[in-house]
Amino acid sequence: MSTLRSKNRKPVHPGAILREDVLPSLNITQTELADRLGVSRRSISQILHEHRPLTPDMAIRLAHFLGNTPESWLNMQQALDVWKLKRKNACIYEQIEKVA
Repeated sequence: MSTLRSKNRKPVHPGAILREDVLPSLNITQTELADRLGVSRRSISQILHEHRPLTPDMAIRLAHFLGNTPESWLNMQQALDVWKLKRKNACIYEQIEKVA
């Protein structure tokens, strides 16, 4: 039963991880993160507030800054993107006939 729930549960946006875990643990502001990554504060704000997806470029910047991998950030974003599309286009996908 828990497996079913986890498939239906909305994946966490990478911005939520940054907002809730990363920034507080590093004790830095949005502005400081933007400066350290070489991007605009607006870009960071949009990601932190989940108004913008995390791009491969941003994933690479974060990975360099935090010492982790771009793939870890991109996997989070991809899981969210797939989850949203499956719900948005469920009727379309259900009409596709399976091979054999």
